[in-house]
Amino acid sequence: MSGTAFIGLGMMGQGMARNMLSKGIALRGFDLNAAARTRFANFGGTACVTAALAAQGCDMVFVMVQTAAQARQVLFADGVAAALDPQSVIVLCSTISASDMRRISAEVAAIGHDLLAAPVSGGQVGADAGTLTIMASGPERAMKKALPALQAVAKKVHQLGTDPGLGATYKVVHQLAAGVHLVAAAELMALGVKAGCDPHKLYEIVSSSAGNSWMFGDRAPRMMEADPRATSSVDIFLKDMSLVLQTGEETGVPLPLAQAAFQMLKAAGEMGCGPSDDSTVVRAYEEVTGAVVHKAITE
Repeated sequence: MSGTAFIGLGMMGQGMARNMLSKGIALRGFDLNAAARTRFANFGGTACVTAALAAQGCDMVFVMVQTAAQARQVLFADGVAAALDPQSVIVLCSTISASDMRRISAEVAAIGHDLLAAPVSGGQVGADAGTLTIMASGPERAMKKALPALQAVAKKVHQLGTDPGLGATYKVVHQLAAGVHLVAAAELMALGVKAGCDPHKLYEIVSSSAGNSWMFGDRAPRMMEADPRATSSVDIFLKDMSLVLQTGEETGVPLPLAQAAFQMLKAAGEMGCGPSDDSTVVRAYEEVTGAVVHKAITE
């Protein structure tokens, strides 16, 4: 048979899968979390108890996991690549290094499949709304086959050529901006509160002025919450910023802003915020400055 599988139904994958289903794309899916599989089934997907069973007989699979090691585990150790029909398309949406993306692509090609690199930007909000930005690269055949499903979850699909490393490169470079803006938002909120600003009024002013960024507008309100719902964790952004720094080392480009952002995310992780929403990087600034950004809500 032919069909499409979706592996990884977490914060991002669940919304992506739901939007594909809503556009009439039948999906078989798997996630290690049983509750995620149940949610997927409730939206009309066919939940499977293993990744290999989800991929069995399909000719395309989307993989949305966090790391290159997890992608290899799913594709090779867990048997997804072997379970697919011959000459299938594997769409890898994870944020990983260009070198890892190229290596996985070569391993996939060696067993007769095509890999399309398709990392995404837009967070859980974009995944839920179907408004992600996708940076896709890989064989033309794979691009043509995957495009309708990608368009079901995105406001823009950038087609970046046949080198699978390019999609990964564009996403990693983008994460430099996202990470720096995230940490800058935390820094300005902590500075403002320490200097006597009301955090809500500060947010109102910055979000409507020249200093605004998408990350500030999205994350600063959660910085004012005592326990924000996690839509992207500190650990994930710490991983992404490490990829940014790796790319800088590989290309010989100094990245002082990225390094500073990485250190603040690392500090937040060491405080126990790793699994929490990435907006809790502000806790590292609260620890240093004594300025409690979320005070206005918790009191």
